[in-house]
Amino acid sequence: MRVAVTGAGGFCGSHVALAAAALGLDVHCYGRSPGPVGRHVRWDATVEEPDLTGVDVVVHCAAAVADLPPGSPDEAGQYAVNVTGTERLMRAAAGRPVVWVSSASVYDPRIGRESVTEHHPTDGGHLNAYGRTKAAGERIALAAGAVVLRPRAVYGPGDPHLAPQLLARARRGLLLLPGGDVRISLTAVQNLADACLAALGLTGRTAWTPGAYNIADGRHYRRDDAVRRVLAAYGVRARIGHVPAPLARLAARTGRLPGLTPYAVDQLAHSVTLDLSRARAQRWQPFWDLDTVLLLDRAARTGVPAND
Repeated sequence: MRVAVTGAGGFCGSHVALAAAALGLDVHCYGRSPGPVGRHVRWDATVEEPDLTGVDVVVHCAAAVADLPPGSPDEAGQYAVNVTGTERLMRAAAGRPVVWVSSASVYDPRIGRESVTEHHPTDGGHLNAYGRTKAAGERIALAAGAVVLRPRAVYGPGDPHLAPQLLARARRGLLLLPGGDVRISLTAVQNLADACLAALGLTGRTAWTPGAYNIADGRHYRRDDAVRRVLAAYGVRARIGHVPAPLARLAARTGRLPGLTPYAVDQLAHSVTLDLSRARAQRWQPFWDLDTVLLLDRAARTGVPAND
């Protein structure tokens, strides 16, 4: 069984490639940079269709992920990868089973997102180009019969976004968060990788029916507690403070705090939890959670066994 993993040189794609190799599958890593295992097939999603000759199934992780400010000239680059690149991939797939990794950022933030299901609107309200282009890309994938996975706030070993941003902002012993404490869903990258392979029927169960599926850890977290756990895991001592959400939104709109965007405020200031019923109906269960991932990640960084 030959598995193509696009974006295998990135965070999510590399974990999917490693998980596929651990199952004994023949992994072909598509992208501009090599993946951690298998054969590298160079592919630029902005230029051409991938050559999928000999490939049986595809996991599409390649994406342009940046939280761009409004009017950024780089938005065209995100569209080229997330939308036009999807069109190229689905044409090349030519009926092969495809898992397309999307994001919970496609959900309209103007409507409450407590226990949000896959029926939540995805056609408007997005706070950045990433949400808009991922929503447009997944519509193409869904129309072509793909399984679309919607994780939220993916974290884990090699995370280039969540943990680094928290650590960078925890300065002088204080980390300011917008609004009061809220409930959130997070997705361990190991859970996402497992769902990608399970959806293709590669883990001993039936392949999933085409359509959209929320993917997250099996329990919800309190935002402030989760942040404290991450800081503690990295040995950072910082007190959490709260900024009124309207003030944080004003600062984001006016650019008074570098790096703070309306999207970032929205993600931190509102309860966003994913309903996993549809994925669970496929007999999928998330095994990993924040405590387990942080423990193993700390062991990998420090060399101290996890059971110590």
